[in-house]
Amino acid sequence: MSLARANLLSPPVLAFGLGMLGTRMKSDLKLPAPLPTLLSTYLLLAIGLKGGAALAKADPGDVALPAIVTVGIGCLIPVVTFYVLRRLARMPAASAAAMAAFYGSVSAVTFTAAMTFMERGKYAVEGFLPSLLAILEIPGIVVALLLAARSSTSMKLGPALHEVLTGRSIMLLGGGLVIGALSGADGAERIAPFFVTPFQGILVLFLLDLGARAGDGLGELRRSGPTVIAFAIVAPLVFGPLGVALATFAGLGVGGAAVFGAMTASASYIAAPAAVRVALPEVDIAVPLTAALAITFPFNLVIGIPLYLEIAQLLG
Repeated sequence: MSLARANLLSPPVLAFGLGMLGTRMKSDLKLPAPLPTLLSTYLLLAIGLKGGAALAKADPGDVALPAIVTVGIGCLIPVVTFYVLRRLARMPAASAAAMAAFYGSVSAVTFTAAMTFMERGKYAVEGFLPSLLAILEIPGIVVALLLAARSSTSMKLGPALHEVLTGRSIMLLGGGLVIGALSGADGAERIAPFFVTPFQGILVLFLLDLGARAGDGLGELRRSGPTVIAFAIVAPLVFGPLGVALATFAGLGVGGAAVFGAMTASASYIAAPAAVRVALPEVDIAVPLTAALAITFPFNLVIGIPLYLEIAQLLG
């Protein structure tokens, strides 16, 4: 409980709360337009560089099974999301596919918050986890779009897949992994003063802005309906523990399994919106974006991450 309390009182979580509170009080705490993009670019590239340096030292045999598990759960989550929302919420196929793309993909900021939580608690985390983050970005969106394509002949699948594979988040994470792996420990040491030391401060700024934007989105909850709100809370409670269990089976330690659970419990609000806008222009992405950013993200930040650690400890 002390670690969970420490998470609630950590600067990144408090900054997110300040952003939400400020917006609800009609205070404009959003950062000026270019800064959020710049900060997210920094965070994604820094995660990739750090993961690439660690990946260079990892045994390929240690990475293989976790990578297979990542692809598997990345395909499973959008299928479950799509059919649950189609049957329980009676959502149109395109809208259910949009939700499936958001929840099938992953939030790099949730991943970062989980990594920070493990570092604070001194739980070891496998260095190759950022590579699993990059892998998990792709299959969920692709599967969701394929599900939508079965119900629509007008969907722009080709351009959407191009958007997924060449989108900023994939290019930065993947590119960072390659750069970090090729430059190795020496390269990582040279860039540490910029990409390691200021990382937590940049994260606080980014979460302040994210909190302000999430606070703005709370107004969308009224029209999203109780089923969507319930799904945004229940989904991480199902997908998170499932991710922890599969990661434990794949050989990850307690810290790594907990972070992996946070990844599978999260929902994308960077890569998925870009792909859905291209593939399903008729869908109003405000609903899945609000569910991901204003409900699932803070739920994971405050409750989910400590919960996944508890489950990982029980299983590990």
